[in-house]
Amino acid sequence: MKVLFSLILFSFLGMPLYSGQSAEKEQWDQQGLSEEYHGHVEERKEAPYKQIQLLGINDFHGQLNVTRQVNDRPAGRADFLAAYLRKRAAENENTILLHVGDMIGASPPVSAFLRDEPTIEFLNRTGFDIGTIGNHEFDRGVDELLRLLSGGSPSATKNYSGSLFPWISANVISQKSGKPILPPYKILNASGIPIGFIGVIMKDAPAISAPNSVKGLIFTDEAEAINKYAHILKNQGVRAIVVLAHVPGKSKPNGEHARGQLIELAHQADDEVDIIFGGHSHAYLNSVVDGKLLVQAYSYGTAFSDVDIEMDPGTKDIVRKHAEIVNVFQDDIQPANDITELIERFEKKVEPIVNRYIGTAAMPITAEQNRSGESALGNLIADSQRAAMNTDLAFINPGGIRANIDAGRVTWGNLYVVLPFSNQLVKMNLKGSQIRDILNQQWQPNTTRILQISGFTYSWNDRQPPGEKIKDIYLPDGTKLHSNKIYSVTVNTYLADGGDNFTVFRKGTNRETGPSDVDALADYIQNSAQPFSSAIDGRIKRID
Repeated sequence: MKVLFSLILFSFLGMPLYSGQSAEKEQWDQQGLSEEYHGHVEERKEAPYKQIQLLGINDFHGQLNVTRQVNDRPAGRADFLAAYLRKRAAENENTILLHVGDMIGASPPVSAFLRDEPTIEFLNRTGFDIGTIGNHEFDRGVDELLRLLSGGSPSATKNYSGSLFPWISANVISQKSGKPILPPYKILNASGIPIGFIGVIMKDAPAISAPNSVKGLIFTDEAEAINKYAHILKNQGVRAIVVLAHVPGKSKPNGEHARGQLIELAHQADDEVDIIFGGHSHAYLNSVVDGKLLVQAYSYGTAFSDVDIEMDPGTKDIVRKHAEIVNVFQDDIQPANDITELIERFEKKVEPIVNRYIGTAAMPITAEQNRSGESALGNLIADSQRAAMNTDLAFINPGGIRANIDAGRVTWGNLYVVLPFSNQLVKMNLKGSQIRDILNQQWQPNTTRILQISGFTYSWNDRQPPGEKIKDIYLPDGTKLHSNKIYSVTVNTYLADGGDNFTVFRKGTNRETGPSDVDALADYIQNSAQPFSSAIDGRIKRID
């Protein structure tokens, strides 16, 4: 069973559409960007350098059986990804497979309904050697994360043994013990040469996580954690250091215009750090910053990073490095049979729920926002939530919408991929002035998140200072929102707890919990005229 969804542009993550280009090794060599020598320069003939390959993925999100479109070509799926990785590994004597977090969370039913254990089994069977955690590894809380990695109970699949390879994280600290919840670093040997790996996650992860999911944890500064353990590694004689950083960054295909938090982190990190694998922004990154090679390979298993290094066995240092971002196009390779069988085995377990027919979409309904910030899919979801809770208004965070609805037959499983976080709906009361404050919170220091809405319209002006961008807010009857009047509002549990820094929602009173967001959407579609549709209708208007 293949689930086909169009690749969409998530403005809240800064995700670019695929350019169809990869940073070829020859290009890096010609520009001289991938060359780095420590100490004096030696002629290659004087040192038998060891060649080692690092293959990395990031932000997989349990997309075991999901095919996406990249430049109008089918891409992704775990069995095709495994085939690519194995083919590259077979062509090299020394290969290390690694990941940079968000392997789970926002997963399709084939993984999510089985507590994401199928994704860990996929990583095990493919032969991953090391990985780190992203913010979505905390979606079910730290205790469930540790159970998932250790293989503890309760298990959703038979004979589940947990992760067979180490996960590392240097800057997530338990408040109770004062120690990292996972090993902060790990040394792997390749051709007899030690390579130190340090894992970090962005320190502001709690701001984009449900508060209860990161309760009891401290997220420390990424650079301080890297430098602390880089010092420890150097004292152990390790001169090759690779950082797995679930921290965003992106660049142009030729490596120019690298930007984002990962670029800032590269400047702050110890000079002994050679390579940093990034994540979170679902973007392309292949650039050299402050002598460090930075890479990120989009998301969802539609691409991977191939970093080739040469190491001096005498100095134990990396003397040369270059990278290529490889698209996982399905028409270029045959899928790995054992992974296909793995997927099919888990699909059968969730099939009765996933295949339930909900309705027929008259046209593709996408989450792509127009320049004002409105999307057709956002409107549909917000309308469904307002109807489910019978409130005046409704809000949905754009980061909660993870896929489009394709034209044609729509199943419950399709809708779950759109809304994969299992959020409940929450009804609350807010004053009109608080609603205006919420809308102004869409503009935050490092990002802008335009909420999808139902039950009102408004205009905004980006030229106005923070806190004053929202102009007129109108209700359906044409009257303006009154600052002192109380309005009933529907949001999901993530927003109700102040997720994505929408802290005003925490002030909502008279709270009532309703159905799950996906069930509300399914009911709304089933009660709509068929085939159903949705469109951008001017709820949000940007003033130039």
